Amino acid sequence: MKKHNFNAGPCILPEVALQNTAKAVIDLDGIGMSVLTISHRSKEFEAIMDETKALWRELLHIPDNYHILFLGGGASLQFCMVPYNLLQKKAVYLETGVWAKKALQEAKIFGDATALASSADKNFTYIPKGFKIPTDVDYFHVTTNNTIYGTELKEDIDSPVTLVADMSSDIMSRPVDIKKYGLIYGGAQKNVGPAGVTFVIIREDILGKVDRKIPTMLDYRTHIKEDSMFNTPPCGAIFTMRETLKWVKSIGGVEKINELNKKKAQLLYDAIDSSKMFVGTVEKDSRSIMNICFVMKPEYKDKEDAFMDFAKKAGMVGIKGHRSVGGFRASTYNALPIESVQALVDCMREFEKQNA
Repeated sequence: MKKHNFNAGPCILPEVALQNTAKAVIDLDGIGMSVLTISHRSKEFEAIMDETKALWRELLHIPDNYHILFLGGGASLQFCMVPYNLLQKKAVYLETGVWAKKALQEAKIFGDATALASSADKNFTYIPKGFKIPTDVDYFHVTTNNTIYGTELKEDIDSPVTLVADMSSDIMSRPVDIKKYGLIYGGAQKNVGPAGVTFVIIREDILGKVDRKIPTMLDYRTHIKEDSMFNTPPCGAIFTMRETLKWVKSIGGVEKINELNKKKAQLLYDAIDSSKMFVGTVEKDSRSIMNICFVMKPEYKDKEDAFMDFAKKAGMVGIKGHRSVGGFRASTYNALPIESVQALVDCMREFEKQNA
């Protein structure tokens, strides 16, 4: 039976990226060694690193005055590195979910960090609006897509101060105006590769403005100077990232990916909105095109487990909602084909036909 992978992360990856990685694990380009065992200082891996960075720059139109780093520790380590490097006096955060809250919690260790606006009052089912960004802060931090709750900032904010964004789960899913940001970071395992590598896109002029001494490994300038080679990088994960980005380029780039992602999301949202049994959990103007959350209507709440079993037998994988929200979540990341979304829609309709 065909499996339809809706996991929120690690994510579905392009088949070509998986096949090429599998070959490289055994023998990289016929050199007689695995990508997992070659030296990160070898000409073969340096070529992989250079091409991966070039693909990032090309696909997102990253200006020359931005550095692209590949680090370890996931986005969670960036929750600490951002304030360590940028927070001198004060920072503000847009609190839109669990990960935004965790980022804010880390920042409070380093200085005056507060939530500028929050959607906690409605369990993070919307993106706050109408807030005014103060000009007396070191930076403003946003989480552009909230995987647990299914909300997304779909436009790049005009900020009077340095704008920092966690784009773990929607990077490469839509065009981004990089120039509006001072720093963008995220774990690769939502859209651009496997777990184990973290991307950072950073404008160097925002650094060097804090008084505190920063540990070498946590200083962005260390990794800029050493070209992401201060310590051994996650070579295998970077290889798979390269293969994933090559696939994105081959099908028309981020602009084309965005068109496809919108179609996939609309197909599922239309099915939810027209259903007698299912209902969305997010305000419509805040809906994510990456993570689509829905539940059973109250009168059918007792059928949630039955639907999970029904869907599993139909090949659906990873549609159980996060434990803090419940219900269901379908993550429609870049590599998920629209045929999988149609299969989920058909599954929902068949279950409704039999049970509503």
